[in-house]
Amino acid sequence: MNQQTDGIIFDLDGTLWDSTQAVADAWQTSISKLDYIDRTVTQEDVRAITGMPYNAIYDKLFPNLNENQRQELMGLCAEEELRHLKAEGGILYEGLEETLTYLQQKHQLFIVSNCQVGYIDIFLEYHNMQRFFTDHGCFGDFHKPKGENIKDIIRRNNLKSAVYVGDTKGDYEASQLAGVPFVYARYGFGEVAADVPHIDQFADLRKLF
Repeated sequence: MNQQTDGIIFDLDGTLWDSTQAVADAWQTSISKLDYIDRTVTQEDVRAITGMPYNAIYDKLFPNLNENQRQELMGLCAEEELRHLKAEGGILYEGLEETLTYLQQKHQLFIVSNCQVGYIDIFLEYHNMQRFFTDHGCFGDFHKPKGENIKDIIRRNNLKSAVYVGDTKGDYEASQLAGVPFVYARYGFGEVAADVPHIDQFADLRKLF
């Protein structure tokens, strides 16, 4: 990668942690409170939609709901997700803390995710990760596409040569919209066909930076 890289911006789900079981449990708890949904949400369901904008997830998983029902479900799931994650956290990828410690010596670190407000904060607080990250942004802040949120991080922090690290096609497309190089986390949830640098485990970032 460019030796002048001054900021590394990370996706969260599938890149820094795996919270899919806690999220699936939260959604199932929410669904059990409603009488107009008859389906089970599994961990694999959550993996399949990870990285999508928060509202688009519900359009895909629950296409038959009317707008009022969808909004009610979104509200319940948002509340339950945060409650479950505050209690359980997620699974950090191997070598995360050691690698962030190494990267932080030369680069500012950031997070941009398509999640709801409060989700990144729980990751930071539950796993004591605040000390590594300078700033973060998410879809829930202003309902902007991920690429625009990457641009906002770059502007707010006066970055001149940033890189985005993520695990899905949507992450790659966001990096292109933002005009920054992309590193593909192949251990995550998605697939990226583009010819870009990749890592097979989080610690491989030490080889690139």
